[in-house]
Amino acid sequence: MSSEKRETGAPALKPVNGAEKVSLPPPASTPKKGPGRRIGLLLLLVAVLGGIGFGVKEVVFYRHHAETDDAQIEGHIDPVLPKVSGYVMEVLVIDNQKVAQGQLLVKIDGRDLKAKVDTARAALENSRAKVAVAKAQVTSAQSQNVKAARDLTRYAQLRQKEEVSQQQYDAAQASADLGEATVLAAERSVAAAQADVAQKKADLDFAALQLSYVEVPAPVSGVVSKKNVEVGQFVQAGQPLLAIVEDNEIWVVANFKETQLTKMRVGQKVEVKVDAYPKQIFHGKVESIAAATGAKFALLPPDNATGNFTKVVQRVPVKIVFTDPPDSTRPLRAGMSVTAIVNLG
Repeated sequence: MSSEKRETGAPALKPVNGAEKVSLPPPASTPKKGPGRRIGLLLLLVAVLGGIGFGVKEVVFYRHHAETDDAQIEGHIDPVLPKVSGYVMEVLVIDNQKVAQGQLLVKIDGRDLKAKVDTARAALENSRAKVAVAKAQVTSAQSQNVKAARDLTRYAQLRQKEEVSQQQYDAAQASADLGEATVLAAERSVAAAQADVAQKKADLDFAALQLSYVEVPAPVSGVVSKKNVEVGQFVQAGQPLLAIVEDNEIWVVANFKETQLTKMRVGQKVEVKVDAYPKQIFHGKVESIAAATGAKFALLPPDNATGNFTKVVQRVPVKIVFTDPPDSTRPLRAGMSVTAIVNLG
């Protein structure tokens, strides 16, 4: 049986004083602390101290600053609208072209309006001719009235001498009265004709004004954007043709939480970081703070008096203007995303 155990690889046991002695493996050696462990502890300590310092710095920073990335650059965007309807004959600009105030942008076919101007001018000339005729009638009526008045004076003298009958005197009186009435009627005709001239002149001025609207100029200087007009297109009065983005005035609208407005005041300095230029910091100041939250101007403003109420921190728009001069190498465009940091002092 001992031979079977040896075949299986079991260690042989030698009797010692009648008992079997078991051989044990040597004990493992205890590792010694080396320089790597000390370096690890040192790095851990540096990391903890760095974290504490960063946390303290952030706490101090946010006690004196208000920051938000819910902000973007705004600018004046002026629509270009025609004042008359018609077919477009010419489009004289392209997308993203810089234009000056008063520069011709679009021209509309105005031949029908030109015909209205000619018609109004002819009507004005006709009214002026009527005035001339009415004035001639006044002159004639005044001459007849003067003659009738003289006849009446003569007939009055003759009546006193009884050289004419009472009927002849009455006829002279009636003729004089008729002459005065004729003069008054003629003068009224002149006034009516002159009023008609004024009306026809107003019609001519209006037709000429409408004709001038066939040329659509740039209302301001800026850059052409969102062009939506082509040659041959029929446009209605008031239809948007394109837009001009002014490049001389931009600002930032930053939507701060209502809890960030406690110390915010008009005139405080602001640092603006534009996403397009991550290494550049622009400077500005708070110009104004909105009188209502952005939610109040929504299409469907929330009404907390209906349904279940969940308190949500509201945001208030704050207008920030730039104090740095424009930088042509880093142009700022309306709609760009920015981060605004207000120094609360």
